[in-house]
Amino acid sequence: MSEEFHASKPIYLQVADRICYSILRGEIKSGNRLPSVREMAVQMGVNPNTIQRTYTEIERDGIVETRRGQGTFVKNDPALIASLRTRIQTEVIETFVENMKEIGLSKEEMLTAVQQFLKKQEDTE
Repeated sequence: MSEEFHASKPIYLQVADRICYSILRGEIKSGNRLPSVREMAVQMGVNPNTIQRTYTEIERDGIVETRRGQGTFVKNDPALIASLRTRIQTEVIETFVENMKEIGLSKEEMLTAVQQFLKKQEDTE
């Protein structure tokens, strides 16, 4: 199953984001082994070199560790997961705020829009 990617960001970083989101949602648990580079490449529909670069990137970030002959595993560190959640949350908020500024919204208008959106979501649930 091939994934959809955006041209605005390198594919290896988009794959890294998807892995991190899966970790935060609990779909990939601490201590779990990630699929091999080849398996992940087939799942994502990308070149194995792209996945190797992804795994190298998230290992450099301290999210996973590679065990020689065993594979790549998510580190079992609750503080790391909390830090990852905070980092991604900040990135999402920064992007949102910048986009809202681009269309000329004030802080108050942003807050009102978010509250209205959440209220509408609540009402449809």
